[in-house]
This record gives sequence, C-alpha cells and structure tokens, in this order.
Amino acid sequence: MRKLIITALCLASSFFCFSQTQLDMNTQAFNNYKKADTKLNQVYSQILKEYKSDIVFITNLKNSQRLWIQFRDAEMKAKYPDREEGYYGSIFPLCWNLYMKELTEERTKKLGIWLVGIPEGDGCIGSVKSKE
Repeated sequence: MRKLIITALCLASSFFCFSQTQLDMNTQAFNNYKKADTKLNQVYSQILKEYKSDIVFITNLKNSQRLWIQFRDAEMKAKYPDREEGYYGSIFPLCWNLYMKELTEERTKKLGIWLVGIPEGDGCIGSVKSKE
C-alpha cells in the first residue's frame, strides 16, 4: 500500500512539472530577441519622429545606428567565430539569440535617453531634450 501511495504521489507531482526541448528553448530565445528588436525599432522610429526638425542630429543618429549594427554583427562574430557545423552544439541558437537580445536591449536603453530626456541643468545634455 505504501509503495502505491508513493507511486501515486510521484505521478501526480509530475503533472505540475514541464520540460522544454532544445528546439522549444531555441525558438523561445529567438522570439525574445525579435521582441527586443521590435522594441529597438519602435524607439528608433519615435526618436526620428520627435527630432525630425534637427536634421544634423538625425543624420548622425542614422549613421550611428548603421555603425551600431556593424558593431553588433562584429561582436557576435567575435563571441561565436565561424566554425564547422555543430561546433557549438545544439544550444548554439539559444546562446546566439540570448546575446543578440542582450546587445539589442543595451542599445534600446541608450537610445531611450533621447525620448526620456536628461534633467534640466545637466551641462552635458548635447542633443538630448531636457526632462519636463
């Protein structure tokens, strides 16, 4: 009887556990990166809209974003140099997308300053608007 109760408890507790396959985790990491990329593009577009009258800034922002993309791609190649297929294992897509998400979120945070603004009185405000 005791074995039956223990077995029943183990089976019942297994219903509350879940596992993901590597493919599921890879897909989730990719989707999370795409969400971060969408957010970055929204922030970037909003900056372009809010600062549209500052042509010099917009030109420099666009150049900065192109260079950031080149940096991001070079950073990914530095972390994961091209190797023979399978070198990094089945976890590679997960790792790749986690790092892409991290870099993208860092860029979004940096760009977000142009939308949030900097407190008035900061002598190094540059092209960023003052907080209201």
